[in-house]
Amino acid sequence: MGAQRTKVALFVFALLSASLSGCFGDSLEILPERKGIPGGLTLACLQDDAYTSMVIEIDYEAGYKPMTSSTDMLVDRLESVCDKPGGISIDFTEVDFGHSGDWSANDVREEAWDNKDTSPREGSILTWQIIFPSGTYADSSVLGVAVDASTVALFGDSIQTANGPFNRPSVEDVENSVIVHEVGHLLGLVNLVYQSPVDHEDEDNEGHSNNDDSVMYWAIESADLANFIFGTLPNDFDDDDLADLAGMADGSIKVTDQLWS
Repeated sequence: MGAQRTKVALFVFALLSASLSGCFGDSLEILPERKGIPGGLTLACLQDDAYTSMVIEIDYEAGYKPMTSSTDMLVDRLESVCDKPGGISIDFTEVDFGHSGDWSANDVREEAWDNKDTSPREGSILTWQIIFPSGTYADSSVLGVAVDASTVALFGDSIQTANGPFNRPSVEDVENSVIVHEVGHLLGLVNLVYQSPVDHEDEDNEGHSNNDDSVMYWAIESADLANFIFGTLPNDFDDDDLADLAGMADGSIKVTDQLWS
């Protein structure tokens, strides 16, 4: 089991579902600055030992700025689990990534780091970055991807076509859920940098929940979420997710692969 978890942490496994093939980065360059793996700055967010405030840097191409409901919801979700007495804020910047063709995980990582306003760890401020580029991922059914400890991408072109019949779920519902889902991976969910005492990881989709009431449910970041037409698309962490986050925060659950500890 330990060897298997190491593979998960390094993200060199082949994801079993084609629709999830872009969920995590396929390779992680750690020099000249350590970029880490999704979950590598989990404790930096959950605790206030080193970082007392947090900025979400959102870099978007023209026409791809996220909806206010999505960014407001993201801040609300982070504030509910992260110890940041100095607050959590959003910094928006319109950029031109100058990228042509489909996106790979490495494309996301390189373009994101080329456009970061600051280091993820600057003084007492923790900064996570979400990019909203034009175009689609190499697997166009992938709606979002987490590529390292501080970087996420959401693909607006794919999100726009992921709404279900009769606009249920709506494009806004989809974006709301996907943004929280991907940042959930930066928080280490599910079992990316720890082992939950509760069996709630989907056996066929590592790093994801088996509960379709959790925003970390495996289908959230793929076009498969259109199947939620007869229900409500989840946009919040479930009780097991929250218990995992609380356990990591208070030290009762061991956390590995942290960049700052």
